[in-house]
Formats: sequence, C-alpha cells, structure tokens
Amino acid sequence: MAQREAARTNTNVPVEPQRIAKLLARAGIGSRRDIERMIAEGKVALGGQVLTTPAMVVSSLDGITVEGNTVAALEPSRLFRFHKPAGFLTTARDPGGRPTIMDILPPGLPRVVPVGRLDMNTEGLLLLTTDGALKRALELPANAVPRRYRVRAYGEISQPVVESLIDGLTIDGMRYGPIDAEIERRTGRNLWLTMTLTEGKNREIRRVLEFLGLQVSRLIRVGYGGIELADLEPRDADEVPDGVVASLRKQLARGN
Repeated sequence: MAQREAARTNTNVPVEPQRIAKLLARAGIGSRRDIERMIAEGKVALGGQVLTTPAMVVSSLDGITVEGNTVAALEPSRLFRFHKPAGFLTTARDPGGRPTIMDILPPGLPRVVPVGRLDMNTEGLLLLTTDGALKRALELPANAVPRRYRVRAYGEISQPVVESLIDGLTIDGMRYGPIDAEIERRTGRNLWLTMTLTEGKNREIRRVLEFLGLQVSRLIRVGYGGIELADLEPRDADEVPDGVVASLRKQLARGN
C-alpha cells in the first residue's frame, strides 16, 4: 500500500483556525503524535518553510506539504471495517521486520489510519479511517466507546466472578474499569465468553482473565462503537456507510 497518495491540487477549503497537527490529522495524514514526529523530523512545510513546531495555527491546508507532497483537500470522513487475522501487528511498519496489517490490506483503499490497536495475536474487527480526528475521538477513554469481544479460554471460573468484573479491578497497581462479561458456553474446562469494555488498555482482556486463572487461547473483537464484524471475511475490508459515520459522530459529540 502506498505510504502517500500522489500530490493533488488543494482546493483551499477554509476551516476553523486550529493547530496544524490537528488539521493534518483531520486530513488523514496520521495521528497527532505521528504529525508531531514528522514536524520534529523536518518533513512538514508551510509556504516552502520547514516547520519546527506543531503549535502553528492555520485555517486551511493551502501551502502545506508533507515530505514534499501537497496535502490533499479535506474530504468527508471515511471509515472502513477490516477483519484482521492473528499474526499481524497493527502498525505501518515494524523495525523487527514482523508482518503488519499494511502487508495485507486490500488494494484500492485510500490512505487510512487504524482506530486503536489489536495485539498481534488478536483478531477481528479493526476500524480504519481517513480522519485522524475521528480516530482520536473513537479511541478516547472519556468517550466510553464500547468494544465487544468473544474470548475462548481454558480454566475454572464461576458466573458470579465473571459478573463481578462490572465493578472493575486493580492488578499490580493498574486499574481496569468496568467490563460487562458473561459466559457464553462451557464444555468441561473450555469456555467462550463475551466481554464489552470501553477503555481498551494494552492487553486488558488477557491480563484480566489471566489474573482470574484463565488461559486465553483466542481473542476476537466483534464490535466497536456499534459497528459489527458480522460475516466480514479475514483480510477483507468494506466501507461503513456515510449515514452510520454521521450517526457515530453525533454520538461522540453528545458524549463530550
């Protein structure tokens, strides 16, 4: 997948004055952190002058270049579902040479950034967007966007213990917020659970279940913010309808 689209003429769409890092995130160049790093590396220029700070306030994309390429004009936010298989990192590149989602994204997608991350061995629904600001809003714990998982595990646990996760818990000084969990089915010491959470801390489900004495053998994200994995095949991607994206934006706005 190309790292950057070919330069296109900017239509100079006016926007509310804002920091350049925020506007470039909105344009889908990357996350704010990505853009701050690009600026620190001297890859972003305005009117031919290399920027040295992400605090520059601008009101359009006119004259802004990234790595020498004109930034495309703002377009409506686009959101895609992608079924990530296990064995791939959710990143653009890995210094260790491990496979990443960029190696398997279907052809024809625009430049997109992932919403949150799935661990290398976690599979299922990964949202991809052209809009860095939408990505951030979907990820922020304060917005409490639900993430739903199905988990295959091995061990002994009672339904009351599973239900107690709704109160949250602390593991080695790390506080994990409420998790809505239930046992879906059980066969001997093997079981499937459904778990819904809103924080999404690193390896949260695995750590919580291991703390409770369960060994996780498969972890699948099946929903994010009301968008479902459904029957999307592994490695496939499709676009979320505009109306669903607009509704999601309204929900996020109400939550702020």
